[in-house]
Amino acid sequence: MSYQKITDLLGKEADSLLQHACKTFPKELLHAPSPDFIDNVFVNSNRNPQVLRNLAAIYNHGRLGGTGYLSILPVDQGIEHTAGASFAKNPMYFDPENIIKLALEAGSNAVATTFGNLASVARKYAHKIPFLVKLNHNELLTYPTKYDQIMFGSVEDAWNLGAAAVGATIYFGSEESDRQIVEVAKAFERAHQLGLPTVLWCYTRNNAFKKDGVNYETAADITAQANHLGVTIQADIIKQKMPDVNAGFTTIGFSKTDPLMYSELTTDHPIDMCRYQVANCYMGRAGLINSGGESKGASDLADSVKNAVINKRAGGSGLILGRRSFQRPFAEGVDFLHNIQDVYLAKEIGLA
Repeated sequence: MSYQKITDLLGKEADSLLQHACKTFPKELLHAPSPDFIDNVFVNSNRNPQVLRNLAAIYNHGRLGGTGYLSILPVDQGIEHTAGASFAKNPMYFDPENIIKLALEAGSNAVATTFGNLASVARKYAHKIPFLVKLNHNELLTYPTKYDQIMFGSVEDAWNLGAAAVGATIYFGSEESDRQIVEVAKAFERAHQLGLPTVLWCYTRNNAFKKDGVNYETAADITAQANHLGVTIQADIIKQKMPDVNAGFTTIGFSKTDPLMYSELTTDHPIDMCRYQVANCYMGRAGLINSGGESKGASDLADSVKNAVINKRAGGSGLILGRRSFQRPFAEGVDFLHNIQDVYLAKEIGLA
C-alpha cells in the first residue's frame, strides 16, 4: 500500500495525524523501535541469551523482520469470545492449521494462540513461525458471566511444544487482579528461566470505570499505569488497547495523580495519549503493541491504518490484529494484514 493510499484512508484526519509534533515527551527520550533494538535495549537487561535468541527470532521474522516493528496474529478468541462467535464468519478457522497458514502467508512476526491450537500442529509448524502461547484465558461458560483470567497450562508445556514466547492477560482493576498479578509474575519468571520472552495483555476491567456513558477502561492515564505494572513484572512486550479518552483517575476519583499528567504529559491528541502509554513502558524499553479491536466491517481497514499511524508515530512497536483479519476470506485477510504492515514499512511515517 502506497503512502498516498495511507493518506487517503486517513481522510480528513491525515494532516492531524501525519503532521503532528509531540511536545509532551520528546522523541529523543524514547527507546524507539529500530533494527538494532535488541542490541540497544535488551542486551543491557537481565534477560539470558536464550531469551535474547527467541526475541530475535520474533523481531526478525516475517515482512517486518529486521525493522524493530511487530505484526502478530492473535487467535485466542475461540475461548475469549467463544469459538462460534469468533469463527462463524469464516468457519475454516475452527481448524487451527488455517490460523497458522494465515500468519505465514501474511508474513506475521509470530502467531499467538492457545495451547490446544498450537499443540495440534506443533511438529509441522513450530520451526516455521514463532509460536506465542497464551497461558491464561477468560472462559465464558460460567453463568452468570464472570470475567476472570485463569491459567490453562504451564510454561513448561509451552516450552515443550516449541514456543518462542508466552503471553498472558491481567485484568488490572478487577477484584481478581491481585491473584492474576502474582500468578503471571511467577509464570513470567519461569518463562525467562527457560528462555521464553513474555508478552502481557495489560487490560483494565472494572464496571466502576464507566461513568456518564464513557468507558474509562481505555483512558490514557489508567491504561498507561497498567502498562507500568506490566513492565514491573518484566513483560518484554506490552499489548494495550488504544487510548480514546483521558482523565480516568480524576473522573472516577481514585488512585494518585499529579496535575502535570494532564497539563504537560498528555493532551487530547491521540498520538500524545498513546505516547503516554509508551512512556509508561519504560520509555519504550518494552515495546508497545496496540490492540486491533473488533471487526466492524467496511471501516476496518481505515480504522486499523489510523491506529497503526498513531502507534508508530507515538513510538509504539506495532499492532496485534486478529478478528479484523481472520473474519474475512483468507486472501482478504492476508491482504488486510499486508496493508497494515505497510504503514510500518513506510519511511515517510516517522516518530512525532
